[in-house]
Amino acid sequence: MRNETETRAELIDPLLSQLGWGQNNSIVRREFPITLGRLLGNGQRSKMDKADYVLQYNNRNVAVIEAKAESKHYTLGVAQAKHYADMLKVRFTYSTNGKQYYEIDMVSGVEKEIDNLPTPEELWNRLYVQEQQENPDVYEWKQKLLSTPLESKGGAWQPRYYQQNAIEKALDAIAEGKQRILLTLATGTGKTAVAFQISWKLFQNRWNINRDGKRTPRILFLADRNILANQAFNSFSAFEEDALVRISPKEINKRGKVPKNGSIFFTIFQTFMSGPNDTPNFGQYPEDYFDFIIIDECHRGGANDESSWREILTYFSSAVQLGLTATPKRDVNGDTYEYFGKPVYTYSLKEGINDGFLTPFRVKQIETNIDSYIYTQDDKVIAGEVEEGREYTAKDFNRTIKINEREKHLVKIFMEQINQKEKTLVFCATQEHALEVRDLINQLVTEKNPSYCQRVTADDNALGEMYLKQFCDDEKTIPTILTTSQKLSTGVDATQVRNIVLLRPVRSMIEFKQIVGRGTRLHNGKDYFTIYDFFKNYKHFQDPEWDGEPEEVIIDTTPVSGTPKKCEDCGNTTCTCEKTTEEPCESCGYVKCRCNDEVKKMVSIKLSDGKVRQLQYMSTTTFWDASGKPISSEEFLQSLYGELPSLFKDQEKLQEIWQDISTRKKLLENLSEKGYTLEQLREFQKVINAQNADLYDVLSYIAYQSDILDRKERAGLAKQQLGGYSDKQVEFIDFVLDQYVEHGVNELDDAKLGDLLTLKYHSLKDAKNTLGDIPTIRNTFTSFQKYLYKS
Repeated sequence: MRNETETRAELIDPLLSQLGWGQNNSIVRREFPITLGRLLGNGQRSKMDKADYVLQYNNRNVAVIEAKAESKHYTLGVAQAKHYADMLKVRFTYSTNGKQYYEIDMVSGVEKEIDNLPTPEELWNRLYVQEQQENPDVYEWKQKLLSTPLESKGGAWQPRYYQQNAIEKALDAIAEGKQRILLTLATGTGKTAVAFQISWKLFQNRWNINRDGKRTPRILFLADRNILANQAFNSFSAFEEDALVRISPKEINKRGKVPKNGSIFFTIFQTFMSGPNDTPNFGQYPEDYFDFIIIDECHRGGANDESSWREILTYFSSAVQLGLTATPKRDVNGDTYEYFGKPVYTYSLKEGINDGFLTPFRVKQIETNIDSYIYTQDDKVIAGEVEEGREYTAKDFNRTIKINEREKHLVKIFMEQINQKEKTLVFCATQEHALEVRDLINQLVTEKNPSYCQRVTADDNALGEMYLKQFCDDEKTIPTILTTSQKLSTGVDATQVRNIVLLRPVRSMIEFKQIVGRGTRLHNGKDYFTIYDFFKNYKHFQDPEWDGEPEEVIIDTTPVSGTPKKCEDCGNTTCTCEKTTEEPCESCGYVKCRCNDEVKKMVSIKLSDGKVRQLQYMSTTTFWDASGKPISSEEFLQSLYGELPSLFKDQEKLQEIWQDISTRKKLLENLSEKGYTLEQLREFQKVINAQNADLYDVLSYIAYQSDILDRKERAGLAKQQLGGYSDKQVEFIDFVLDQYVEHGVNELDDAKLGDLLTLKYHSLKDAKNTLGDIPTIRNTFTSFQKYLYKS
């Protein structure tokens, strides 16, 4: 009987060829990679999802085949086939052993054994024959748009599976004549690339709102910040240079009018809304000028009925409008979903992390003994009027009351915990607070550089944009830290962000997701990033809607207490000045701002020397289970305790597994696959104050409540049992054990042997001259390890 590889080569491949797959407009993709595999730490990933076969026709995925060995039951692969078909949004999927075939229709739910696989044409007709008959115009446009290849930049770019899904779902909606389309894709998953590919296909097929194919479309890309518009402009560089137009106030003033000499236009809402004599610039274009409009970060207000931005979308209402957002539907952004409708495709942050396309994160929850404050007479009031007896809480700090000693204490805490060479974003309460935190960081950093930390806020204008550009450049290490208030919650495409510090409460779930998204972009050697949370923002992760599917919500448009929803300071229905002093109102959703100068003077307090000396803090770590759910250290312990019996039956078996490099590595891989990564286990060591112990002792303690020895004790016991080795071998083993004591069990992995030899003997040649040939050295390295774990 044939094994799986032989079954594919000798039974399935010939059949596919016979049926015409791989010919004309059809392609057979073998071992089709779907995901990368979740990052586990130390450069390791979980097993990637890979389909045995993906069948493509007219540049579209149309079927999945999961193959098993000839001796296996032909439906053994059904679960995998369904899973992959669901991920790829493919209707037909198959399980086979090369002799019998089982078909599942993911739309109708019909499952059945079939005599043979369908040909490309047969499968295509099953997908589209009804549409072709009932709506030939829609069918024709779908075929045109689908049959046009993606712009792969010479093969350098290939879409990830979810990007392909998003592109196809959006194009289907356009072909079907939908006017408003929404894509919800997590931050860092390539929304701009998706928008470009959609635009590319529309442009190549001369699609326009008249659907006559007589001219190429005029496309508008709208953003709310220049950095986003500039990033998009650069991402569309595959178009001919004269097709792209960047609309800016400077160009409009220079020309005396808006530009019309192009096909694809990029601008920000603010530029379009401003104009001469209080008339908007967008009004210089005819209402039907644009065929297709892309609204980036559309949840930020562009679809709000009471937002001035909505005027643009209403004016160009004849255009097809595509909204891009990273945030699932919430009551506070429900108007976006009401305007665009349900997303045609959603890809969440959790999916991105579990698939390995986004970087996982851990949360450090830090509490201090000055997280609230009540004035006492030994403190000094520097400015303002303090309310005696009032308890000032998290929402008051740096908005109502300022205590410099407290801020210095918080900055000192995270500066001591982070690697000061890693890029870090610090979110502060206000722009002034960001200025003060910047100064404190530059005072406390170990290696002094005048540009080490910079502030980037709305008030920093071009200088702030320059700092941000330098920060996002992977080749530059300075500035290393940026402080901000709200500006950097979007528009930061910096792959090397390793730390995010929250020095203010973030009440908006939308903003919280955006902030977390600043660290999720992949970078070589970046296994995770860390969120340092001083204001209990981690509670957002416990919200059941944190990363769930959009749900239908009823939008309550009734004004609160019968009054319009206005900013209490400026009277506007929405604040756009970015000088926010308050979080969004829980009743109406709008913010108070500093649009006028009549702002109550903030209270400034100087703590007494005694209180400064008593400042303390404690930190805890949130763990994450395999499904992405946040759990406490106690839950982590209970969960791990429940898993361990499936990996080894008793303490003796654990000892046997741990003594051998290969079985130890396999055990750690199994733990990682179940959601207990090496990084998490090391964090748990800190929870139980066992940082200096071997992971073996941690697992043994959890499973059997055994005593914990630190690595130094274990190394000492092992050194007493090396009588069978030569003096030179003992010298090498002693060196290895010293590295083990300092760095942990990872130093005993066979992958480390070359580095250890080079570190000890400076070259492999010198090591061989001292210890013998490589097999002898490897035997020495592996054999002594059993003495570390003897009872």
